Amino acid sequence: MTPAGLPSWPAAPVAYGPVVLRQFSDRDVPMTQELATDPYVPLVGSLPANASREQARDWVDRQRGRLAEGYGFSFAIAEADTDLAVGGIGLWLTALAHGPATAGYSVIPSARGRGLASAALIALTSFGWTIPALHRIELYIEPWNAGSVGTAERAGYTLMAEGRSNKAIAERLFVSEYTVQKHVGNIFDTLRLPPSPDDHRRVLAVVAYLNAQ
Repeated sequence: MTPAGLPSWPAAPVAYGPVVLRQFSDRDVPMTQELATDPYVPLVGSLPANASREQARDWVDRQRGRLAEGYGFSFAIAEADTDLAVGGIGLWLTALAHGPATAGYSVIPSARGRGLASAALIALTSFGWTIPALHRIELYIEPWNAGSVGTAERAGYTLMAEGRSNKAIAERLFVSEYTVQKHVGNIFDTLRLPPSPDDHRRVLAVVAYLNAQ
């Protein structure tokens, strides 16, 4: 059962390029154990470092319950051609009533360097824009984490701050220009930036974002 105010699990596959985002399953336990060997992953989530098979299975079970608990969507990142899991990605919606969501992702060490994290983030972002109440998706990345910064940039997360047009953002994220226009408009509404001949709303929105950091 989906909590009130949250969307249901997607009926159509959430996919982009070489990856598909799906529910976690018991067959993902070995992948989860490899994920737990990354020293960074246990610092930002509930997966124990060097998790045992039992600990990894418990973590997988928790991911399957995230939507019912009201947290949001926890997807396994799987190869589109084999369905083999290579990581996890989440869209967290606890602040959805106010417009924003947060995203987080990780790919196992043996699958890195293939563009899978960027593809997964593009897929997740495209899915996120189908949620009417969602105005913004935020990533929290440490400045030293160059790999994750590059992943976010390849998925288009700096495009508005770079001054890209709606058309350019739509082309990068593989969504319609109307979809980008709708969500940019939602951002303006959230920031109380009405149309004005004297102001450039996109610049003011970016300034507001930077001032909030």
